[in-house]
Amino acid sequence: MARENEGLQQLGRKTEYKSDYAPEVLESFQNKHPENDYWVKFNCPEFTSLCPITGQPDFAEIVISYIPAVKMVESKSLKLYLFSFRNHGDFHEDCVNIIMKDLIKLMEPKYIEVTGLFTPRGGISIHPYANYGIPGTKYEKLAEERFARHE
Repeated sequence: MARENEGLQQLGRKTEYKSDYAPEVLESFQNKHPENDYWVKFNCPEFTSLCPITGQPDFAEIVISYIPAVKMVESKSLKLYLFSFRNHGDFHEDCVNIIMKDLIKLMEPKYIEVTGLFTPRGGISIHPYANYGIPGTKYEKLAEERFARHE
């Protein structure tokens, strides 16, 4: 199936940036290899959000790795989604968990993990990590193992 026939709205259009958290911009497409286990990794080095208390900007590199099932996230929509956090106030840990949960809702991946490598503010950097594997499968076990060995 050609990507043009998958109902993607953002790909190929003029980019319109949302001014606040916008999970509705996320789009998915069909995985052409659902029978294979393989990793898809996104590295987003220019993530920004706002501290919900001070309103000061927080900067991070967000790393998203997942094993797709039937659906995959379209990269331009992911970029627009992550950009929508720019004026959104949430703590670092919340941002990472929200991103993971929104991607689970969108794609229902076999496995996913999201790491936020936030730059120091006040001399401390925070690196929250969240992961998920489909319950009752080897991917749940993978999530448990990777979580237990996470640095």
